[in-house]
Amino acid sequence: MRNSTKLKNVLMKYDIHLSMDDDFQFKMAIADKTNDDEQYFEGKAYAEVLAKAHSYLLKKIKSELKRRIE
Repeated sequence: MRNSTKLKNVLMKYDIHLSMDDDFQFKMAIADKTNDDEQYFEGKAYAEVLAKAHSYLLKKIKSELKRRIE
């Protein structure tokens, strides 16, 4: 999946803040648009932190679906 598609998916549910420190480490903070849930990711590349955020999104969606079914 392309990074632009992953970013679009993440932005549907979360507000994001992306930054880079002096050691060139990318840091991404995501905040859920509907509640106060926040999560932070770090990595050496933009694609790495975006993949972590997208994976987290999919995990949260799965858990919400399971909770609704039960």
